[in-house]
Amino acid sequence: QVHLVESGGGLVQAGGSLRLSCAASGRTFSTYAMGWFRQAPGKEREFVAAISGSGRNTDYADSGKGRFTLSRDNAKNAVYLQMNSLKPEDTAVYYCYADVARRNWGQGTQVTVSS
Repeated sequence: QVHLVESGGGLVQAGGSLRLSCAASGRTFSTYAMGWFRQAPGKEREFVAAISGSGRNTDYADSGKGRFTLSRDNAKNAVYLQMNSLKPEDTAVYYCYADVARRNWGQGTQVTVSS
């Protein structure tokens, strides 16, 4: 079991940037993959980005390629999603996850991009 706490969401104008953080509990942080999904009102939860335990491998949804960067600091048990050139369609609740035995989810953080 791992406990995840997201932060960094908020309201930003189109073209702006936000950095989401996800802090995880546990002493084996560097052994498991983590990432982000998002869910917009009336839509299904969709994949945003993922990163391997070592941080050497990342994967992005097409919607975020070139704009989003996912990184991790294993010394701080945290992952960071840097989002640049934000668009109104990026508005959603963003959920951090960690694949430890099963997929564990955080509570989510709201990102709102105004036009």
